[in-house]
Amino acid sequence: MKVSLVKEQTVRNYARKHAEARASCADFISRIKTADWEKPDDMKATFGSVDILGKGTYRVVFDIGGNNHRFICKYRFGKTSVRLYVLWLGTHAEYTALCDKEQQYTADNHEKYI
Repeated sequence: MKVSLVKEQTVRNYARKHAEARASCADFISRIKTADWEKPDDMKATFGSVDILGKGTYRVVFDIGGNNHRFICKYRFGKTSVRLYVLWLGTHAEYTALCDKEQQYTADNHEKYI
């Protein structure tokens, strides 16, 4: 199924603030636009390094830019398409701090990059 990236501009704005992530963010967006997913595990085929979070959160963590940046997204598989919502973006160090507090299941900082 075709994938729609909700809040794509948030990823673009993040790239503007993190120059070292520009190419990786552009690659992320490009891969999403050509993705064809039927189930959550298909995300791993597109990106290789993906962590699907548990606890019924429907969240996935994408490792971006050689694992220097992390994006947390919520996914929804519909009947004819997949919607991927950008929830949180940050550096690997910021993500590690988030995990130390077990906030990866609830974090939402996307408005910081709108």
